[in-house]
Amino acid sequence: MMTGLGHEVILYGGNKNEAAVSEFVPVGKPKNDPLHIPHFDAAKPLFSDFSLKVIEKMKDRIQPRDFICIIGGAAQQAIADAFPDNMAVEYGIGYSGVFAKYKVFESYAWMHMIYGASAEPHSVDGRYYDAVIPNYFDPDEFTYQAEPMGYYLFLGRMVDRKGWRVAVDVCEELGVPLVLAGHGDPGKLPSNCEYVGAVGPRDRDRLLGGAIATFTPTSYIEPFCGVHVESMLCGTPVITTDWGVFTETVVPGVGFRCRTRTEFCDATKRASDLDRWAISDYARSKFTTWVIAPQYDAYFRRLMTLWDDGWYTK
Repeated sequence: MMTGLGHEVILYGGNKNEAAVSEFVPVGKPKNDPLHIPHFDAAKPLFSDFSLKVIEKMKDRIQPRDFICIIGGAAQQAIADAFPDNMAVEYGIGYSGVFAKYKVFESYAWMHMIYGASAEPHSVDGRYYDAVIPNYFDPDEFTYQAEPMGYYLFLGRMVDRKGWRVAVDVCEELGVPLVLAGHGDPGKLPSNCEYVGAVGPRDRDRLLGGAIATFTPTSYIEPFCGVHVESMLCGTPVITTDWGVFTETVVPGVGFRCRTRTEFCDATKRASDLDRWAISDYARSKFTTWVIAPQYDAYFRRLMTLWDDGWYTK
């Protein structure tokens, strides 16, 4: 997104990457690279080894007033600490364990969660140079589908807090087909449910576009939940809980925010009445890369004023 706006972007990553950046700097595969890291932990070789390699390679490239963009939270703080004269920015924050002076959160709900968790809530002040910018999606990866294929969908990790059991219970009560996709093992399912395992981008697009509605009834305070936006990009309405990011993204006409079993059942029945083209148009106007890129551009330009008079810069 940023190179498309004329910025120079240097990316430090694994040995393979196809991002459209000014320079890609491979730093090798981390030691003892596990398949899944449940928490950002600076002590794990995945982060500690990576950070040391990045620091060495960054020494030859970093210039005054360059931004250091951090995606691993406190697990990558060592990179920022190695260059104290540059501004470190944590962007896309949907996690705890933040450290940077300048932060971009995925949602207002999560920004306020992190603020409130940092101290006694009534003693917390807002920070002028933090920001909320939603996650961003390549619209070419999601195909609008006007006519659904007659099933409902749950797409996500098969863990209780993601709410897949809510989708199963509701669809079983209503006697409607439900497809479940994602990592994990849901175990024995009712006859109206089909588990198809983890899926790649093409099958994800097909499943989302073909669904009458997509369930994302996360029980925790969801920082963002990319699946529900991906669903809307395909024109498929969403059925969610009524907290976290959903309070910002699920507006009337694109889906339903629910709190009781009855409300989930009613939403399931009414989902086919919504205008699928309007849903897709809404998502594309809010969450695609061409919409989000200028928001990041404006944010970094705001930070650049700190080299002058900051808040008072005219």
